[in-house]
Amino acid sequence: MCLLARHVTSAHTQRHCRLFRWVTLAGAPGTSQVRTVGDMMCRMKMEAVLNCSQHEKPCGLLLQYGTAGFRTKAEHLDHVMYRMGLLAVLRSKKTKSVIGVMVTASHNPEEDNGVKLVDPMGEMLAQEWEVYATNLANAEQHELQAVLNDIIQKESISLQQEASVAIGRDTRPSSENLAYAVIDGVTALNSKYHDYGLVTTPQLHYIVCCCNTEGGYGTPTLEGYYNKLSSAFNSLVKQAHDQGDKNKCLSVDGANGIGALKLKEMEKYLQSTFSIQLYNDGSGGKLNHLCGADYVKVQQKPPKGVEIKSGERCCSFDGDADRIVYYYNDSVGCFHLLDGDKIATLISTFIKELLVKVDLSLKMAVVQTAYANGSSTRYLEEVMKVPVYCTKTGVKHLHHKAQEFDIGVYFEANGHGTVLFSKTAGEQIRHLANMEQNDEKKTAANMLLNTVDLINQTVGDAISDMLVIEAILSIKGFTVQKWDEIYTDLPNRQLKVKVADRRVIDTTDAERRTVKPPGLQDKIDDLVKKYSMSRSFVRPSGTEDVVRVYAEADTQEHYFCLQMNTPMYTKLVFCHCSKPQKLGTELGFKRTLSYPILFYIHRRMLIAWHMKYL
Repeated sequence: MCLLARHVTSAHTQRHCRLFRWVTLAGAPGTSQVRTVGDMMCRMKMEAVLNCSQHEKPCGLLLQYGTAGFRTKAEHLDHVMYRMGLLAVLRSKKTKSVIGVMVTASHNPEEDNGVKLVDPMGEMLAQEWEVYATNLANAEQHELQAVLNDIIQKESISLQQEASVAIGRDTRPSSENLAYAVIDGVTALNSKYHDYGLVTTPQLHYIVCCCNTEGGYGTPTLEGYYNKLSSAFNSLVKQAHDQGDKNKCLSVDGANGIGALKLKEMEKYLQSTFSIQLYNDGSGGKLNHLCGADYVKVQQKPPKGVEIKSGERCCSFDGDADRIVYYYNDSVGCFHLLDGDKIATLISTFIKELLVKVDLSLKMAVVQTAYANGSSTRYLEEVMKVPVYCTKTGVKHLHHKAQEFDIGVYFEANGHGTVLFSKTAGEQIRHLANMEQNDEKKTAANMLLNTVDLINQTVGDAISDMLVIEAILSIKGFTVQKWDEIYTDLPNRQLKVKVADRRVIDTTDAERRTVKPPGLQDKIDDLVKKYSMSRSFVRPSGTEDVVRVYAEADTQEHYFCLQMNTPMYTKLVFCHCSKPQKLGTELGFKRTLSYPILFYIHRRMLIAWHMKYL
């Protein structure tokens, strides 16, 4: 285990260390004696944990830990942060490893915040522990002891085991105080922590992985992160063709977040192979407001404040710098978005070409979700001969699937993704780079090795992904337009149907087909079979009470027809998921509306959208 510095017992944490009592495990009815289970309780004194008046839970507040951890308004999160500090300690004791806690709400508005735990290899918290996180966050004050005891017993945690927690936070105004609440939770259990302060989410994932691999993945500091990535990038771009000054400038939208701050810090490590023009750097604007990767992806337009010249490439980070999308304006001013599908295709194509050059046979695959554009799937399978697999929506599902291959490339359409290399693949690539005598093969092997080092394999990383993309474009001599022309996206659109209970919708086949409510999938099939290369699916949101509808087709005309007919099956969604009185008011009207009126409005809204954007 990496030894984390600063076992702090500061003034704001000492208040937790004054009152103690023995933990009493539930015994037989009528008994009150103290019990021990092996060394589990370790004569643990819990009064400081249980009587935490500074971090009391608001009555009735219920939250759920998901792929993104906990997210809600910042003022509701103090008790959650404290308890996630407790949980991180238990997870650290269980795994005998450093565990990370990141305070961020990613692309959410500035007034929101959130928290997520990072497991030993830099991956997301194990799914079975998400239940513990939810139960712990939702426990009323008098239930807290029982919930903690339950986790300790079920996981056979030895409380004698040391624990270490790495803590990071983004630039939100609320993040510093919430990070203190995490620290209070850690120190209440008499454990060590290292407060890394302002870091991107991917940087904390990297640091945790480095700590638990004893430096095998890198040095667990920000300087170690910058040195590793910049060294690999600088080596890669030495293989690039000189394109003059035309393609050297990249405009970066930092979403007024932590990514902008850290990109500034990293610039001095990069050779002057390209210049970065940073916008929305946090010096004046509001986090994620009219900017950032999510805004660009959803609105299909450039962020506020970014000056786009014709043909010049631009990219946007999200609030915690784990997502990235590229875009440009063509010669007539038309906006073009290169999302996660385009990024996955560019990177996987580059890696596949290098594997062919070095004659290395490794099992490679691309992992997508149902939201991946059909053109990208066909290009990868039919042109590049790279297998494509589909999983449920959510990074944890893609990450786990990608781990099954020697090289697993995964990106969600929103720009969150990375590449995973198995231990075997890494060793073979490193061996080739060190031993290959043939100049062409040695060059290709070294490029592969530098690509491995440049990619942050722990989680999607906007800075790392940006450098990988820039290196590939430079090596291949691609403009952003030429990259965009690899394949043409099928016309597509996403809709949201706000409902009372999204759980009524049940799906199968990686969320591409519905099994409940009855009849919904039949209606979708009837519509889709009318149009060439079309598909559509309906799935419940994982974070809010909406049902998401996706549709794509081979031409704008067919896609338009498919979208115009979505009321035929969104009516079923409304019928099975919404309370009647909410129809109409969900769309912002002051009174409820009949189905014919509602669908007429829905149709007119679609027509207006097409007139504006098509």
